[in-house]
Amino acid sequence: MKAIFADKDLTIPEGVTLDVKARVVRVKGPRGTLIKNFKHVNMEITRVSKTKINLKVWHGARKHLACIRTISSHIENMIRGVTKGFEYKMRFAYAHFPINVNVIEDGTEVEIRNFLGEKIIRRVKMLEGVKVAHTTGGTKDEIAITGNDIQAVSQSAASIQQSCDVKNKDIRKFLDGIYVSEKGLLVKD
Repeated sequence: MKAIFADKDLTIPEGVTLDVKARVVRVKGPRGTLIKNFKHVNMEITRVSKTKINLKVWHGARKHLACIRTISSHIENMIRGVTKGFEYKMRFAYAHFPINVNVIEDGTEVEIRNFLGEKIIRRVKMLEGVKVAHTTGGTKDEIAITGNDIQAVSQSAASIQQSCDVKNKDIRKFLDGIYVSEKGLLVKD
């Protein structure tokens, strides 16, 4: 069954400017600018007032109506990214051979050595706008991945985790790898 009309309002916080033109959303805040293209979704994105935007779907079926919430969540994540930023922390898990991780090229690339005692050097490049660094504090064997775009930060973390897949062994026994231990905002409230 189709719904004739469905909409959702989003409020824009202070210190953030949001521009919409032909379903391309540009969010500008204290940490930078994010641009995302939503032309693949058939919906209206209009600015109602200085602090509100409206998402509308006409004659939408169930899956099409679900896009309202999806796009609003994307825009909310963009707003959160340019105001507070995102941080993923990853821990190294190993039983015998200590994993050695070097951050190279000014935090835009990670070099993984001695994974399961292998001589191969794994290199993982971070996506644009993402930085990686060893965490400071009491925790050893931990890196922090930071950036404004949640999709780029989480994809970079996934690329690091997938580069350390255990091959030709029982993965129930060989739990070595680099895993996400904590997800959150860079600026804590």
